[in-house]
Amino acid sequence: MALALLFASLPVAGKLFLGAWGFQDATLLSCLCVILAAYLYIRGRRFRVAPDPAALLDGAIHLAASGQPAEAIALLTEAIRLSPRLWQAFQYRGELYLQRGSPDAALQDFDRAIALAPDESHIYVLRGHAQSLLGLDSKNSP
Repeated sequence: MALALLFASLPVAGKLFLGAWGFQDATLLSCLCVILAAYLYIRGRRFRVAPDPAALLDGAIHLAASGQPAEAIALLTEAIRLSPRLWQAFQYRGELYLQRGSPDAALQDFDRAIALAPDESHIYVLRGHAQSLLGLDSKNSP
């Protein structure tokens, strides 16, 4: 767009400073620059890239480490929305719920993580911890 403005201003500047309408091709170059800028703008907006769930997971871990668990939970919820089969997001969100004193929400997340990744034994340990906080008997351990 800046080039379009530059080329469009050349005839006006020529008339003001030289007294004649010079640079006849400047208008054509200006129009071409406007068309190219519009094309690139539309093309750039058309192919928006969705956030990577793994990058959101990494960002949530950094937020939790910096003492912002509410923001980390929101980011993990967004990662789960984008990729509902990302069991790690359920696990980490469950761990954050445990830290915040919500073992019932943590238990739900651990159950979902176990449903997605039944071979991950550490999730069973986390679920057992949530169950013990709720006063439940820990069953279905590996």
